[in-house]
Amino acid sequence: MQSKILGFLGAGNMAAALVKGLIVSGTTAPERIWASDVKAERLAHLKGTHGIHVTQDNHELVRACDVLVLSVKPQVVDKVLDAIRGDVTADKLVVSVAAGVPLSALEARLPGARVVRSMPNTPATALAGATAISAGALATAEDMETAEALFAAVGRVVTLDESLLDAVTGLSGSGPAYVMLIIEALADGGVKVGLHRDTALLLAAQTVFGSAKLLLETGEHPGRLKDMVTSPGGTAIAGLHTLESGALRKTLIDAVEAATARAAALGEQMAKKMGAG
Repeated sequence: MQSKILGFLGAGNMAAALVKGLIVSGTTAPERIWASDVKAERLAHLKGTHGIHVTQDNHELVRACDVLVLSVKPQVVDKVLDAIRGDVTADKLVVSVAAGVPLSALEARLPGARVVRSMPNTPATALAGATAISAGALATAEDMETAEALFAAVGRVVTLDESLLDAVTGLSGSGPAYVMLIIEALADGGVKVGLHRDTALLLAAQTVFGSAKLLLETGEHPGRLKDMVTSPGGTAIAGLHTLESGALRKTLIDAVEAATARAAALGEQMAKKMGAG
């Protein structure tokens, strides 16, 4: 990875998170990273903060880089790919973070290209992301190792078949919104029982963070960790009874299912738009 030159087509929040993660982790040196964007202020910020190369010319970036990270909005993916198609030679790897754009659509616009599709999530901006990656038809094992190293710089990575990426979108892609709602609700509960709003929010957020960290570091089943907190006739079991009465489990499962179905529908629309449907 350290020998490759990376270029970000689009310098939005996810690109900025990846640039930060790559540099902070020592995965890639700043002088080996490029970024392009239509907004000069974004580029100026990235250059000033991290010392990377910036340009508003996508052709210049593509020609200079070995790995192209497609990080523009899904609505403009087709236009960007059509513009750079002639510059994407067989020796370049394209890694897409464009939500909902299937591999078939990317490969239809870039015939013969080596493509990897990814589904990261917003906690990548705090270097705590969850990302799934899927290989395109021509992507090699080395390409997948490169993509894994890229996203490992901002969190944890899993490799899956593309058919499961809609499910990933419904779970970890959309999941931060569910968790934020849960944190907000917990804080509201704290306020209701007398805590100051700021204190309640801090305690709620740190509790969710700490619980997730405990689960990841111990590898224990969440049910067992739950039981460790739940004493006979105690406070936790009283709260859990209320959550079960409110069908919290079913509601969260339904939310993941609904988001997955919506992701699949949007993917189909994007494939048709880009001539792959």
